[in-house]
Amino acid sequence: MTGSLLSILLLGFLLGIKHAIEPDHVIAVSTIASESKNLKRSIFAGVYWGIGHTATLFIVGMFLIVAKNTITDTVALSLEFIVGIMLVSLGLNSIVAFLKHRHHHPHTDGSQTIEKKGRTHYKSFFIGLIHGLAGSAAMVLLTMSTVSTAWQGALYILIFGCGTVVGMLSFSTVIGIPFVLTSGKQLNRYLNHLAGIISILFGIYYMYNLGVNEGLFNLWFS
Repeated sequence: MTGSLLSILLLGFLLGIKHAIEPDHVIAVSTIASESKNLKRSIFAGVYWGIGHTATLFIVGMFLIVAKNTITDTVALSLEFIVGIMLVSLGLNSIVAFLKHRHHHPHTDGSQTIEKKGRTHYKSFFIGLIHGLAGSAAMVLLTMSTVSTAWQGALYILIFGCGTVVGMLSFSTVIGIPFVLTSGKQLNRYLNHLAGIISILFGIYYMYNLGVNEGLFNLWFS
């Protein structure tokens, strides 16, 4: 393996870390972390997100690279639009689940939400899949402009994926700490609501920006 390729892969790893902490990724994982009262589960939420994200990038990316094909602007923006829908859904689900718990447990402050470890991990993995699908077009363009062969492309995407796992693991650890420390306290209630509201508002803004500013609505109806 040449020094230049090693440099490219190192850059890919660092770009993966940077990519992991983009706003839509951070907000999505934050809604999951807000539901967790266990730091270990919060950390693994980030790991499973990264694995799901990498899996989609690798499968779709390699298919397009081998087929020497690209994703149209309409499809790429539509996949991004799905992320906006998902963010709104995550925010609503977080708030509704919290309120539902308070209704069934009136003598608590709502922080003792019952969560299933497996469900949390599957949810994180699925969110990562959606984010990976939405980012596959950009990933293919980046890979094809960086490496010259398919096997190098595969290696680059995997290294980039490792970077996203590390980046999101670090973030989910940091974001999970406030929710764990406030578990059982009134502040946890406000943090939970805040995470849900931010997810909803950002999701709406995300869809508006894609539809109006990026021209997706015109592409749909033209």
